[in-house]
Amino acid sequence: MFRFSSGLPSSIRAMIYYLLRWVAFFWIVNSVPRTAGMAVSERTDGSCPPLTVEDHRFSDSLDRPLEITGFDLTEKFLLRKGTVTEDLPSFRLGSSPLIKPTKLIFPDGFSSEYSLVSIFRVRRTTKKDRWYLWQIFDKSRSSQVSVVVDGDKKVVEFSYQTLLKTSLRYTFKSRDLHALFDRMWHKLSISVQSNSISLYMDCTLLERKASDEKDSIDFSGYTLITTRVEDGKPVDIELKKIVIYCDPYMAEMENCCELVENKCGVKKTVNGTSPPPATVQSPLMLSQPVSQSIDRCHCPAEKVRSIPPNKGL
Repeated sequence: MFRFSSGLPSSIRAMIYYLLRWVAFFWIVNSVPRTAGMAVSERTDGSCPPLTVEDHRFSDSLDRPLEITGFDLTEKFLLRKGTVTEDLPSFRLGSSPLIKPTKLIFPDGFSSEYSLVSIFRVRRTTKKDRWYLWQIFDKSRSSQVSVVVDGDKKVVEFSYQTLLKTSLRYTFKSRDLHALFDRMWHKLSISVQSNSISLYMDCTLLERKASDEKDSIDFSGYTLITTRVEDGKPVDIELKKIVIYCDPYMAEMENCCELVENKCGVKKTVNGTSPPPATVQSPLMLSQPVSQSIDRCHCPAEKVRSIPPNKGL
């Protein structure tokens, strides 16, 4: 309770008391978490499901979180079921467009900070293609976030929509990225944090760039993977996995045992149900059914130019 000197006039004491009440009111209002208006992409509680991952795929020197959450896009797009206890099978992508409603992929959104981890190799006929590794766009076909692999320029681009509804693109052009197009298996990972974007290849940090504030993602549109920018058709690559972790540090925590033959030991899985009994995988190769970039640029809102037909867009 506030106490005032009895020597102050009553009118002055009433005015001070009135002001102090309003100051207390505004302090309480601004201290309450604003969860009611929080965007779907910024929710972390319950929005990311537990993800079953083999523990030998993480570096022993780094402490993993108690719960690993995220989305296995390989399973969601390529119909791989269960947990593979030995080497990951690879998928030769066919002609079927790999595009689905975003709500089916991320029913409750995902964390605003995350990691994208992928393992793939380009083929001779596509090593110079420009293609989306991953993209989310809204119903008006404006790109919300995307990762582009450009074989001609030998760069990787990360784009997202800013609060001003413009597309901000970051181009990673380290010379070490040239090896990504040598038709061998490589792991490409991106860590997205609130103020930075980091690119890893084969478990080595290549570049880190400071980033601006990102707009919340509109999940009412569509999500696609491994699609050519030019015509919206699937790019002819071989894919082992593409995963989104709801933790920006997972891009650094994963090791590269999958890239070295017989170097991934079979150990228990973490954060998920036990894997099915090991079976002989025969064959490992599965078939899937039938502008100039600068380091950092503000670009007009990127539109999806080519959409596969008969998808209800």
